[in-house]
Amino acid sequence: MSPTRRLLWGVCVLVIIIAAGVIGYVVIEGWSFIDAIYMTIITITTVGYAEVHPLTTTGRIFSLFLIAGGVGGALYALSGIAGYILEGHLGTTWGRRRMERNIAKLKRHFILCGYGRVGREIAHIFTEEGVPFVVIDKDRESIATAEKDGYLYVFGDATSDEVLKEAGIEQARGLVAALGSDAESVYITLSARGLRPDLFIEARASSSMAGAKLKKAGADRIISPYSLGARRMAQLALRPTVVDFIDTVIYRRGRELQMENIAVGSDSALAGLTVEETRRRTKAAILAISKKGGKLVANPPGEETIESGDRLITLGTKQQLAALEKICERCKTDE
Repeated sequence: MSPTRRLLWGVCVLVIIIAAGVIGYVVIEGWSFIDAIYMTIITITTVGYAEVHPLTTTGRIFSLFLIAGGVGGALYALSGIAGYILEGHLGTTWGRRRMERNIAKLKRHFILCGYGRVGREIAHIFTEEGVPFVVIDKDRESIATAEKDGYLYVFGDATSDEVLKEAGIEQARGLVAALGSDAESVYITLSARGLRPDLFIEARASSSMAGAKLKKAGADRIISPYSLGARRMAQLALRPTVVDFIDTVIYRRGRELQMENIAVGSDSALAGLTVEETRRRTKAAILAISKKGGKLVANPPGEETIESGDRLITLGTKQQLAALEKICERCKTDE
């Protein structure tokens, strides 16, 4: 029997014995509830206090049975409590509740489904970027690794709506399905899309067929590690300096230059400004604009107008990008 179940059984036995003792003294001796429970407690704990009231012969016989059963029940309950504490379950329970409270506080975070080799690397990058996230995995060893690494986690099946809700999908910024199973990725995508139609979902696929199914299920982006790895190796062979520059800008810690994508809202102060006006205000370079209709404008001219619904791909220092984001978040009415 598990320590938790042994603890619950012990508590139940103890409660039953106390209830039986109280009822017995009330019925047999006609005592009040307070007197009955006091007598029951001092009897089963064998503290040796005097009787509350003189007992009748029937009451003494009942007390004998209460002592025989009560002492054994109390010892069983105490051993269960002691075992639960000594084996660390109490600390685990408190730690889990603390983690649940921390997850409930998250907003605009990512849900990372799967903590295998790919998931661990994603978690590492999220941590470097200061992005909040929650790991979901149904493998105990993977969850133990996530706990050891100091990450927030939910142990369970990510295809379950309840598990996704526990990970805070209602407040999440996006979901990344990094599992090795295409079938599970499809189910996770379907579940997440059903709960949050507006959620950004990125999924891993092992084949083009799986990618097509994930697209139908509602994934916004599909990544094939094999195809991506092959493409990167080819680019390193053909354009090593370009790849090194991109790696420096995107991945290297403490980098001076950074790349960022910025979404322009309908009431953003950026909407209506030209690219040149934006550059003058922030000094950040706008490398490309992904228009609302899906068209990508690379190296946009200075007279290109930024519209609501556009996504800007920008390059600059932290200060320059922060200034650009500040203007983007400002409402037109605040201008």
